[in-house]
Amino acid sequence: MPIVLATFPVTAGVPGAARIFDTVFVLVVVFTLVQGWSLPWVARRLRIGAPIAPREIQVEAAPLEELDAELMQMRVPEGSRLHGVYLPELRLPEDAAVVLIVRGGRAFVPDETTRLMHGDQALLVSARASRPEAERRLRAVSRAGRLAMWRGEDGRPDQTD
Repeated sequence: MPIVLATFPVTAGVPGAARIFDTVFVLVVVFTLVQGWSLPWVARRLRIGAPIAPREIQVEAAPLEELDAELMQMRVPEGSRLHGVYLPELRLPEDAAVVLIVRGGRAFVPDETTRLMHGDQALLVSARASRPEAERRLRAVSRAGRLAMWRGEDGRPDQTD
């Protein structure tokens, strides 16, 4: 800000303005450098600077019981109509999600642009209450494709099965 203010006399053509501008510029640079390296040292000497303490986080292997959730594993077999389906097209319940896909021996976290492929292994997490609905939906899409609901497929096996 002092440098900006020092430009006003220069633009107005005030005699000696260049000298004022140069002085302000040098002082701003010097004070910035001096304060920049000395401020942490002064704060430590005055005991007013607190060291940043790392915050602990709790990581558990699988707190699914506590969350009342279940982990499901699904494999996309050859001939399944799940092949080529984008994850949002599965229309899983709100509290169910595909959280990991293993394809060709490599695991990755999927996103909304991920398509299921033959041979994929997928891990799904679902609330315990929604698991039957999620399984029905996966079975329906596996048999009838992404338009399973519009084709009358509800995921339940036929009476003749």
